Amino acid sequence: MKIGVISDTHLIEPSVELERIVLAHFNDADMILHAGDFVDQRVVDFFRRWNLIAVCGNMDTGEIRSSLPEKRTIDVSGFKIGLIHGWGSPIGLEKRVKAQFPPLDCLIYGHTHHPANHKRGGLLFFNPGSPTRSFTGRNTIGILTLGKEIKGEIIKV
Repeated sequence: MKIGVISDTHLIEPSVELERIVLAHFNDADMILHAGDFVDQRVVDFFRRWNLIAVCGNMDTGEIRSSLPEKRTIDVSGFKIGLIHGWGSPIGLEKRVKAQFPPLDCLIYGHTHHPANHKRGGLLFFNPGSPTRSFTGRNTIGILTLGKEIKGEIIKV
């Protein structure tokens, strides 16, 4: 199973570049997980063309916040995946978001605009970065592949 992972799009409307990125990398994905900070409902609606599972972020409008939860846990192919945006300083963020969930196999978060793809104690921490507003100098998205285990890949766009 292939899952497209994206966060921190920060757009007031879907852009040609966002559509190019999604079609190029997620068109064959079984679902797309978005870790919040869409910023505008039109961007949420754009992603609904695919099998979207999402949470709201701290920069999202009231409309988005009323329609999407702040966190969620999903079961996919026998794996428990947590999805949350995050808040506050990037320092200690993984510890703070992990405390919001029961035991998981993978924890997807955003907020930092900095990609992460590493395991700690058997838990895969995965942050796709941002496709539009990177703080690292390179915009990124992510792919999760589910088989016998969950594997993450960060893709520079």
